[in-house]
Amino acid sequence: MNKLPTNAIVLAIGFAFSAGAMAQSISKDDYQAGKDKIAAEYKSARAACASLSGNSSDICVAEAKGTEKVAMADLEASYKPTSKTLYQARVAKAEAALAVAKERCDDMAGNAKDVCVKEAKAAATSAKADAKAQMKTSEANATASGKSADARNEANEKAAGARNDANAEKLEAQYGVAKEKCDVYAGGAKDYCLERAKARFGSS
Repeated sequence: MNKLPTNAIVLAIGFAFSAGAMAQSISKDDYQAGKDKIAAEYKSARAACASLSGNSSDICVAEAKGTEKVAMADLEASYKPTSKTLYQARVAKAEAALAVAKERCDDMAGNAKDVCVKEAKAAATSAKADAKAQMKTSEANATASGKSADARNEANEKAAGARNDANAEKLEAQYGVAKEKCDVYAGGAKDYCLERAKARFGSS
């Protein structure tokens, strides 16, 4: 049984907001060449999936689609490097990883499959929450740049609020995973498991 690499999903989208990523945009010719290359690579990847069957084929197709989607989002971020396009690139990576992970979960059954899907969704939620927090922080800092101390303090407050929102979303997603894992139990054991999950993640 494959264990879902949730940490890999989070790490896979962790570098889109690097300072270098926003330093310089690519030319229109490079942008168009990039689109053509992505289309050709997607066509080749989909063709390779034709030799597979069952869930292996589904995983292959999900990977091909995800790779195309991520490549296009990265290309857009390179062509028009803004906090929004960089955010969209990170979201694309999270969604692509989620789609592949869910297909891999289809190799499982019962509670193991349910937990696998929950973990995949939780990882994507965590990644998107971090991306949103970073975008809001970047935008707040850009707005406050060169302005008064009050403006900079307000930017810091917005950034802190964005991080708090992200943490809340991640905790809620983790709580969902913990509750799903409790479904293997019954009666008092399940109640105890749910109480522990609630205490750990602070969900009401």
